[in-house]
Amino acid sequence: MTPLTITPADTAPADTAPAETPPTPRLTSIVKAYDVRGIVGEQLTSAVAEAIGWAFGRFVYDEADDPAEPRSSAVVIGYDMRDSSPVLAAAFAEGVTAAGLDVVMLGLASTDMVYFASGTLDLPGAMFTASHNPARYNGIKLCMAGAAPLSLDTGLARVRDVAQAVLDGVVHRPILPSGVVTERNLLADYADYLNELVDLSWIRPLHVVVDAGNGMAGYTVPAVLDHPRLQVSGMYFELDGTFPNHEANPLEPANLVDVQGAVRRVGADVGLAFDGDADRCFVIDELGRPVSPSAITALVASRELARSPGSTVLYNTISSRAVPEIIAESGGRAVRTRVGHSFIKAEMAATGAVFGGEHSAHYYFADFFNADTGMLAALHVLAALGGQERPLSELVAEFERYSRSGEINTPVADALAVLGRIRGWARERGAEVDELDGVEVRLPDGQWFNVRASNTEPLLRLNVEAPTSQAMGGLRDEILALIRS
Repeated sequence: MTPLTITPADTAPADTAPAETPPTPRLTSIVKAYDVRGIVGEQLTSAVAEAIGWAFGRFVYDEADDPAEPRSSAVVIGYDMRDSSPVLAAAFAEGVTAAGLDVVMLGLASTDMVYFASGTLDLPGAMFTASHNPARYNGIKLCMAGAAPLSLDTGLARVRDVAQAVLDGVVHRPILPSGVVTERNLLADYADYLNELVDLSWIRPLHVVVDAGNGMAGYTVPAVLDHPRLQVSGMYFELDGTFPNHEANPLEPANLVDVQGAVRRVGADVGLAFDGDADRCFVIDELGRPVSPSAITALVASRELARSPGSTVLYNTISSRAVPEIIAESGGRAVRTRVGHSFIKAEMAATGAVFGGEHSAHYYFADFFNADTGMLAALHVLAALGGQERPLSELVAEFERYSRSGEINTPVADALAVLGRIRGWARERGAEVDELDGVEVRLPDGQWFNVRASNTEPLLRLNVEAPTSQAMGGLRDEILALIRS
């Protein structure tokens, strides 16, 4: 591997103009609160991936939680179906091995497969994916051994700064014994593990339509849902990081149209739609209607609390208020958290929660290393549906008590100024304001809304809830006008 060096400008011949070189990427623009996300070839290059790999390798070696415990000897790496992913993962692996650690290369994987590998092998991990972002993007999700989260507050900032120093040529990288790369396929182990957690052998037969969105669910679903009680009709299972059919973002209603139509057309019992790295799962009922992720959170919470009475369940700030109500009714303790996987995983560990759900369709399980896995949530939905005779629409009706807007995204030039307007609007009305995550405004009669800045895009995200659709629509339109004025 060629070391990163800087050649002084005065070494160029006097009669030759120095060659122009592209500016060194600034990692502050792509290292977000809890992952890395950038445009391939501009912000995220092989050199950047290699530098981050070296910095991450040194970090996990130097930051052993207990000096008496053996330090991490390897890093597990997986990647999604984007054309750039194998190249970037290989460059990252070069950095890790140059830092003296070995690499366990999983190859193609979903994000929750990397968490599974990190948890079962007790090794730090890296997943190359930009999730639902367009094809020109890629990114890195990092975790410590046991799938423990890594955020700016817990070490990602240090990894970023060391990698930047490497790219700038201001840090000397010592020559260490190079690690080795071994390949390992854990797909079958991952599928077996999930199916041991949720037993489908006793359910009634179900017809399931799955929209993989040309993402990693096309790789994992055939292994996980290969069950005699399930008839699976697959859509867009071909792995294609250009997303030729629709974006792999099930939060956007337009991306659910195909699976909704297919469920109605074939008379399926349920539809499942996954995002690009298959760590999020959206559910469609037999009528072709999306089921709120808050309802799925409440449903899964009730199942987990039946198994572990009195346990803690987490929900995030934009979840329906039906979620804490149902957790309490099921005998559990509801704890509210910020949006974001690193925050929720840390809170899972701190509170001993058995389960946590986000309204973005991320679902976290204590028996999955406190990590998020849409696939395990899907298995819980199938078990709940197949364990009784009602259609899904009737089953989930008891978990959907209020009218919600869904998440509405608005590009803004100055998020701070808009949030300031929101606070002023709330003060004028004497409303209660909570700023655990963004600005949440609570009004009389059960109406509330949350406005928060995206961690990955220049957007403000609005969620509104009210007891009736008429009240929700009026509040939604008023706040959207305030945001977009």
